[in-house]
Amino acid sequence: MRRALLLALIPIFAVPAAPVLAQTPPATIGDRYVPAPWWMREPVIASIGQVRVELQANRASVSANFQAVDRSVADASRAAADQVRALSRALAGYGPDKVRVETSVTTRPLYDQYRDENGVLRDNTRADRIARYQADASVNVTIRDVALVERVYATLVASRPSSISRVGFGLEPENSWKANLAAEAMKDARRRAQAAAENAGATLGRVRVIDPTGRVCQTDVLAGWPSYASGGGQETTVDEVVVTGSRVQRSAFAPPPPPPPPPPGAPAPTEAEIEAARLALQPPLQTLTDSACVIYGLE
Repeated sequence: MRRALLLALIPIFAVPAAPVLAQTPPATIGDRYVPAPWWMREPVIASIGQVRVELQANRASVSANFQAVDRSVADASRAAADQVRALSRALAGYGPDKVRVETSVTTRPLYDQYRDENGVLRDNTRADRIARYQADASVNVTIRDVALVERVYATLVASRPSSISRVGFGLEPENSWKANLAAEAMKDARRRAQAAAENAGATLGRVRVIDPTGRVCQTDVLAGWPSYASGGGQETTVDEVVVTGSRVQRSAFAPPPPPPPPPPGAPAPTEAEIEAARLALQPPLQTLTDSACVIYGLE
């Protein structure tokens, strides 16, 4: 019975298995060259399409800072907030789709000062030596409609802040702009490949690879394994870098007195004050680029 069982199992193990195709790795570390990709088994031409366009900036940003000093933290914060309350409401009146306003108030103590044995003026940083409190109210404005940048900036200047930043411009491309630029990059790749094939006496064939990122055309298939992975027999040397520095002593000095705060509930700047502070602010041109890689066969 045991022999019959073994004979019954023989046909099961004697059935030949279907051949399995082994996956050949692209290369072995230490090889001199890396096998070329599949699309280079026949003559091909890799073409990179590049496009560049200049567009007017469609975003702007500017900030202003207001200060108030008082013996009480609450009074100093209230005085700083009063300076920006009417201004914030005036700017927010344009709507968040055109002008976005962010306000914040921070406070810090101002200590009594004394001169040390060297005559340097220093702060007596002790809790019981706080003379006054300084409150800083900041208004950060993001302008999404650049047609309003001159008026918004003039409104900030007319509000008499203690400091105001320069106007920064930026470009936020719309999706339609990106799509048009990508399409033009593909067309440019076709034009370049067509011209190169004709100048070389060949005929442009069908498309083999389309890579909108452009990475396929940047692959160096003839450089060997070290170009594909670090540590492939090549040593990287780094020159010694010596960093030196020195301590710079800055003589302490008393901060300038802050401007007197306006009375509580100060109104927003008038139309005449805004027009008097108006300056020409033209949004600059920003560069938008794109590229695409298309690989064609040659006939």
